Amino acid sequence: MTGDLSIFGVFVPKLLVLALAAYVALVLLKKLLARLGVYRVVWHPALFDLSIFIFLVAAAANLAQWYST
Repeated sequence: MTGDLSIFGVFVPKLLVLALAAYVALVLLKKLLARLGVYRVVWHPALFDLSIFIFLVAAAANLAQWYST
């Protein structure tokens, strides 16, 4: 996954765009998980959030790679 996106003439790495999208998804998912009470059974919420973020970025990168071919 290489390349840049041109946003109004500014070249931005694709990974940065995917990470921002994953962060927005993480914020929404955190609100849902907090409402469901999942964080009461999680040992370390910060590590749990980090692992979810890494999973979301990897999933977004794989989807972007799949759609670009």
